[in-house]
Amino acid sequence: MNAPTPRLVLTLLLALSLGGCSFIHRVLPFTKSDDTPKVNLADEPPDLLYSNGIDALDKKNYSIAVKHFDAIQQNYPYSSWATNAQLMEGFTEYRRNNYTEAISQLDRFIALHPASKDVSYAYYLRALCYYEQIADISRDQKGTQEAMGALQEVVNRFPDSAYARDARLKVDLCRDHLAGKEMDIGRYYEKQHFYAAAIGRFQRVVDDFQTTNHVAEALSRLTEIYLKLGMVNEAKKTASVLAYNYPGSHWYESSFNDLVSVGAVPGKQVSSATADRPGFFTRAFGWIF
Repeated sequence: MNAPTPRLVLTLLLALSLGGCSFIHRVLPFTKSDDTPKVNLADEPPDLLYSNGIDALDKKNYSIAVKHFDAIQQNYPYSSWATNAQLMEGFTEYRRNNYTEAISQLDRFIALHPASKDVSYAYYLRALCYYEQIADISRDQKGTQEAMGALQEVVNRFPDSAYARDARLKVDLCRDHLAGKEMDIGRYYEKQHFYAAAIGRFQRVVDDFQTTNHVAEALSRLTEIYLKLGMVNEAKKTASVLAYNYPGSHWYESSFNDLVSVGAVPGKQVSSATADRPGFFTRAFGWIF
C-alpha cells in the first residue's frame, strides 16, 4: 500500500480529533487529485475504488465515498480492502451524521473482525455515534444511557488507550446529564407538592451521582422538603452532610437560613457577605450537629 498524502492525512486527523492517527496511517492508500471517474464501480479494482472513496471523503462528498466503500465490500468481500472499506464507510456515515447507518457498519466490523488492530477505534467511533445523539434534559434520556454504556465498554476493553481517556471524560459528562434530568424532574415534583416523589429523585442524585455538580443542590432541596414536612431531624442531618461536603456553597447558605427560620438551629440568617467571613461555616456546622 502506498503512503497517504500529507493533505489527506491532515484532513482526516482533524476530523477524527482524537487517537485516529494510528488508524489513518494504516488504512489510507494513495489518493488521486482528479475527479472520481464516472464508470461502473463493479468494474473497478479495489485499490482504485478505495482511493476514490478516500478522495471523495476528503472533499466531503460523503455519498460518493459511501458508494465506493460499499462497492469494495460487495465485489471484493474477502479482500483486506473490504475490511478497511467497512470501517471507513462507518466513519463516513458518522461524518455525515447518519448515526444509525454508522453504528450498523461498526457493529458489523466488530463482529467480523474482533481481533483487528483497529477494533478499539471501531468501538470508540460507535460510542461517539451514541454520544452525539444525546438529547437535552427535557427529553427522554435513553440515548444518554446507551451512550454511557458504549463509552464504558471502550474503557473496559481498552483501558490504556487514548480512546479510553476520552471515553472516561464523556462517561462523567453523561452521568452529569442524567443527574440533571433527575434534578429537573425533582424540581417539578416539589413545585407540584409531590414531596415523596421529589425526595426520591433528589436522593437518587445523592446516592447514584455523587461525583456530579448537582449533589449540593439535591442536598439543599432535600433539606427544604424535610422542613416543609416537619421532619426537622432529617433536615438537620441532610444539612450537616451539605455543610461537610460543600461548606462554602450558596446551597448550604440557603439551607442554613431555612433551618434558622424555623428555629432548628440558633443564630441569624446570613447573606453571602456574612457567610464569607472566616470561621462562619465552621460554627454553623457545629450548631447543626
